[in-house]
Amino acid sequence: MIEVIDSHEQDDIIEVLEQQPIEVREKIEEVSVDMWGGFPKVVEKVFPNAVIVIDRFHVMQAVNKELNQIRRQAGITDRGSKFLLLKNREDLTIEQKTKLEPILKRSKRLRKAYDWKEEFRGIYEQSLTVEKGRNQILDWLSKAREVYGEVIGTIRNHLDGISNYFRNRTTSGAMEGINNRIKLIKRQAYGFVNFNNFRERLLACFADKKKLSPC
Repeated sequence: MIEVIDSHEQDDIIEVLEQQPIEVREKIEEVSVDMWGGFPKVVEKVFPNAVIVIDRFHVMQAVNKELNQIRRQAGITDRGSKFLLLKNREDLTIEQKTKLEPILKRSKRLRKAYDWKEEFRGIYEQSLTVEKGRNQILDWLSKAREVYGEVIGTIRNHLDGISNYFRNRTTSGAMEGINNRIKLIKRQAYGFVNFNNFRERLLACFADKKKLSPC
């Protein structure tokens, strides 16, 4: 952690981060973000050598969101059907796979959407170059557009950042861990009335990389 900013505005974030020494900012090689439109502008402005990587879990979240919409459009509202469809197939038990099959038989569109969801996830699991990853995603887009709609455009609009995942398989997982620790720190302090105090506490806590226990 290098900074804590009390704003979601692009200009505010850029202004604060630009106070970091250029030597520090030039060392940033990759930045993992979601598909919110403002982050790439911030990264390009503040970290001149950084490559933007769209977090794979946010991309899969977008695919799963539309898959769930297709489930509802098919009139499938059985208890547990959403869980069975959105969970990774390889993580399903034999019993769960048995329950899933009758659900998929009730809608050809839903089955196709499910199969292509799993195929898209499978692309991420492969050891690919950026170019090969991009080509596989493009191939998936051309097939999946038969049943998927909005997410097709979303992935196309962020294709470069999504493909950059295959450089080093960078995700926002580390940031999620930091967020969980921040929540714990807030609970232990029973909240912070003053933002500056909260900021200083967090920066102090995360300054020591060897410290494993919360502050």
